[in-house]
Amino acid sequence: MSVTDHGPRRAPRQGPARVLPLGMADFAGRGFRLDRPPEREVLERHARWFLTGFNTAVRHWRDPHPALAEVPAAERGFAYEGAGMHAALRDRLTPWPTGALDRLLSGPGDRYVHLVSVGYGWAVAPATTVLRLPLPAPRPPSAQPLLRCLALDGAGFAETYFGGLAALRRRARRPRSPRWEAVLAGSGRALWFAESADVDGVAAVIGSLPEPARPHVWAGVGLASCYAGCADADALDRLRAAAGPHRWHLGQGALFAVAARDRSGIVPDHTSAAAAHLFGTDPATARRWTDEAAEGLTGSADLSAYAEWKARLRERVARLG
Repeated sequence: MSVTDHGPRRAPRQGPARVLPLGMADFAGRGFRLDRPPEREVLERHARWFLTGFNTAVRHWRDPHPALAEVPAAERGFAYEGAGMHAALRDRLTPWPTGALDRLLSGPGDRYVHLVSVGYGWAVAPATTVLRLPLPAPRPPSAQPLLRCLALDGAGFAETYFGGLAALRRRARRPRSPRWEAVLAGSGRALWFAESADVDGVAAVIGSLPEPARPHVWAGVGLASCYAGCADADALDRLRAAAGPHRWHLGQGALFAVAARDRSGIVPDHTSAAAAHLFGTDPATARRWTDEAAEGLTGSADLSAYAEWKARLRERVARLG
C-alpha cells in the first residue's frame, strides 16, 4: 500500500460489503482438523464456493442469478448461501431500501430458499464471535415464514466456524430455549467441518457437551453429513450408533438436508445414497415427508412452529426404525 502526505490510499468500497478472501476457507487458519486430507479437501471446497457466492453477490447483487448459474451444480447451494449472507448485509447496512434479498429469492433463487435463509443468519457472526455480543434474532423477511427460522441455524454455523469449538461450548452452556436449539443445530453443522467429518471426533466433542445440548448438535451433524457429504454408508451407521438416544435428531437433520437438495433440483450421489441408506427412500419422497410435516405451520415464523416441525420429522424418523 502506498502512502502519501494524505495518508494511506484505501481500496474502493463495493457497497456495504467487500469481497471476502477465499483463504478464509483454509482449515489450517480456522484451527480445524488437518489429518483427514480427502475430507478436508471436499469441505474446504464447499466453503470456498460459499465465499465465491458472497463475492458474486457483491458484484452482481441487482441480478445475481446468471453469475450464480455458472457455479458447478453440486456447489450452487453453498454459493446461494454465501449470497444470502451478502443480501442480509446489504439490506441491513444500506440506508435506503435495496431489495437485495428479494432479488436473490426471486426466480431461480426460490429453489435455494433454505440455503439463502441459512446464509442470512451468517451476517450476525462478527458481532457474536469477535465482539461477543448477544446473538440478534436474524429473520429474512422475504422467505417463507417457517423457513425464516433457518437463519438461526446459519448464525450458529457462523458462530462455531469463526469461533471454533470454544464458541460451540459456550453456546452449549447457555439457557435452554427453542432459539438456543435452532442455533445449536447450526453449530453441529460447523462441527462436521471442524472435525473434517471424523465420526469419532464429532462424537467425542458432542459427548463433552452438557446433555441438553447434545440432541440439537446431532441434528446439525445429520444435516451436514447428508448435504455436504463425506459420509458413506459405514460412516452413517457409525453416526447413528454414536448418537444413541439422539439418533432421531440426527435423522431429522438428514431429512432437512435431503429436502433442501431435492428442492434445488440438483441432488448429488452422496445425498441420494444417504436417503436410501437412512430412510429406505428416494430424495423426492423424503422431501415430501418434510412438506407433509410442515402442514399447518408454513405461515408461522414463530419458533414454536419451527420446533413442532422438527418434532414431527423426528416422529417420522422414529417410525422408520
